[in-house]
Amino acid sequence: MVSFIPQDLKTSTLHGYLLSAVAPRPIAFASTMDADGNPNLSPFSFFNVFSANPPILIFSPARRVRDNTIKHTLENVEATKEVVINVVNYDIVQQMSLSSTEYPKGTNEFDKAGLTMVASDLIKPFRVAESPIQLECKVNEIVKLGTEGGAGNLVICEVVKLHITEEVLNDDQTVNQEALDLVARAGGSYYSRAKKGFFEIPKPLQKMGIGVDNIPEHVRNSMILTGNNLGMLANVEALPTKEEINKFVDDISERYPDIKSASHREKHKLARNYLSFGDVKSAWKLLLS
Repeated sequence: MVSFIPQDLKTSTLHGYLLSAVAPRPIAFASTMDADGNPNLSPFSFFNVFSANPPILIFSPARRVRDNTIKHTLENVEATKEVVINVVNYDIVQQMSLSSTEYPKGTNEFDKAGLTMVASDLIKPFRVAESPIQLECKVNEIVKLGTEGGAGNLVICEVVKLHITEEVLNDDQTVNQEALDLVARAGGSYYSRAKKGFFEIPKPLQKMGIGVDNIPEHVRNSMILTGNNLGMLANVEALPTKEEINKFVDDISERYPDIKSASHREKHKLARNYLSFGDVKSAWKLLLS
């Protein structure tokens, strides 16, 4: 075996080893609100449930390894002492990933990720309507584990109200785990779908993706494309040029002779196929043709 003393490793290297070793990890899709009432949404995989009586969840927005800055979520829970923990299923995993982009303070990640805000009953932060289980929480305590990059901040939350969509409940009101279809985080770009194993999602751009709110309306309101499809499309820095679109259409015309006269619906179906193979660039050129 290869063995290491943690202090002998760079923090980024140790971070990578730990995330790969302790996996898969559940995801807390944390919705908060700043002191001025601006919503924020961000995922955290340093997360779990620790008590049922009282009902306690803990998640940890760690200090950024690269520059030792803190996340907006941590600032918000320090200011307001409230958070909604939304669970992440496979249907929203791409949108969840997109929301982890480090947009400027005050940006509404609900809009960027194409997710729906729904009012909570007992606290101010909004819930994610598309999440199958939403947990309204009061923050009891925040435990800071250090002051250097990579240090965690344990946000100890008490659940004050649960919301569970009926589609994931059995007749006896227990949760159907297969219907819930949760995803979890692993190392690198890997995720785990509870009932189907590992898959990969490229990490969001270091430069800002355009966000779902900047996707043209006929694409954003598609009856064919899913939320995950939109999340993939939104994680691009810029849309293709007209020249790139025309060249792409000419190149595929031999394979798809009717492509230039195809309806939006037909193009959206073909674009969804490109997205299933991770080919976001081709999907965009087709959708804008």
